[in-house]
Amino acid sequence: MGEGKAKAAKWRRQQGLTQEMPRQRFNLLAIGTRMSPSTLFSEEISYWSDEEERLLGLVFRDRTDDDFGWILLARDRIGRFRCVDLTVDLRTPGHAAQGVRQRIADAIEADEIPALGDQGDETNYPTDLLTVPAGTNPEDLHPHFRILMDTPGRAPARAALREIGPWLAPTDPHFVREFQFSQFDQRMWELYLWAAFRDMGFDVRQPEAPDFLCSRPGFKFTVEATTVTASQQGPLANHPQPKTTEEMKAFLADYMPMKFGSSLTSKLNKKDKDGRNYWERGEAASNPFVIAIADFHIPGGDGNVGSMTYTQSALWPYLYGHRVDYELIEGQLVTKASKGADHVYDGKVVPTGFFDLPGAENISAVLFSNAGTMSKFDRMGVGAGFGAADHRYFRFGLRLNPDPNAVEGDPFMDEIEAGHDERWGEELQLFHNPTARTPLPKHCLPGVTEHYFRDGKPLSYSYGEPVLGSRTLLMHLVGDEKKTLSV
Repeated sequence: MGEGKAKAAKWRRQQGLTQEMPRQRFNLLAIGTRMSPSTLFSEEISYWSDEEERLLGLVFRDRTDDDFGWILLARDRIGRFRCVDLTVDLRTPGHAAQGVRQRIADAIEADEIPALGDQGDETNYPTDLLTVPAGTNPEDLHPHFRILMDTPGRAPARAALREIGPWLAPTDPHFVREFQFSQFDQRMWELYLWAAFRDMGFDVRQPEAPDFLCSRPGFKFTVEATTVTASQQGPLANHPQPKTTEEMKAFLADYMPMKFGSSLTSKLNKKDKDGRNYWERGEAASNPFVIAIADFHIPGGDGNVGSMTYTQSALWPYLYGHRVDYELIEGQLVTKASKGADHVYDGKVVPTGFFDLPGAENISAVLFSNAGTMSKFDRMGVGAGFGAADHRYFRFGLRLNPDPNAVEGDPFMDEIEAGHDERWGEELQLFHNPTARTPLPKHCLPGVTEHYFRDGKPLSYSYGEPVLGSRTLLMHLVGDEKKTLSV
């Protein structure tokens, strides 16, 4: 056989050892791999792997030289996909794709994969979110963690958390235990934020306080995460059960602003042993500081509607101390902002306007999402191809109506399948502080809905048609039966 034929035969054999990978799957497997400058210098073109996904390949275009290259990724000793080889200065994306596929095949045929993964700098104590300590009584685990681990349909969320865990480096030594035993929702909120910031292209560190330091070339900000939880004492422990439109209106006008306010002012006023507020610690002292909040005070699941799906409308009026009234005049939407009244419930009075409180000028913005839940991790896992066998996944809710005169969102229902294109942070809403000492730049968080209050008027900017609120339904197919597992 001539040399040319031998090369052609080898290439045909090696092609059978590699496969093209959907972008959504690569993004989940490599969720912690990219460094923030990478998008400035390169454009990703295609993704490859071996059949068992022990090695990943990325083909890219060099934005500076307008040529092409490839990167080979292998799992290190604690399970993170990291760069182990690369080639640049190739003429076409076809040459780069062939090069990375040959490199993957060569590594397989030479039994090189174990050696490739040894980076030599791995920690001895990687973060493992899902392995429970031996001898644990299952009844001691948080009920939501048991659902995560014991429900076959939650396989996509487990897959996502397996990829995220090894990248984490929380300074809190109790993070995993709290996630498994006592503070599942709070830690899930932090995991969601980490994934969202990474997906936006930031490098993310987890200092002692605040919870996150996010950075990319030329820009840094810090974030402290908090949640709204059920009140165990005081007037707010007497939780209303709104059943009518008027009762819900009163609930959102008074009770919920107090709930949001309790969590936010706790972070505003908290000091460490040296008397420092969050914005005075570490790199927070010279960069914008953000509080990220989510509402978990009424959990969802088992047919119940979680509070986060309907309480977000109470946050804007509390933060800015104004309510917005609207009316349609000859088909045109006219809005007017008016100073809001104090919030009163069961004898408790809370002044409106968080951003007007003393010290709040040190808060650059408040970040909110109603999507930092197990369902989000399920959808991202399904989109990456980790959907559980004999299960179907549906999402329904309201999207932003692009009509400038619309007063309600557009209803939707989507089936979530492999290839589903969803970003981690697309439901996030950023409320800029109009009196911030260190404001966040406009559009600094890609894809996030932004809210401002300027000259007595509310202003909002959205990308595309973001989801305003939704529920995710898991359906287990059993023979001719269809069993809804959870929402």
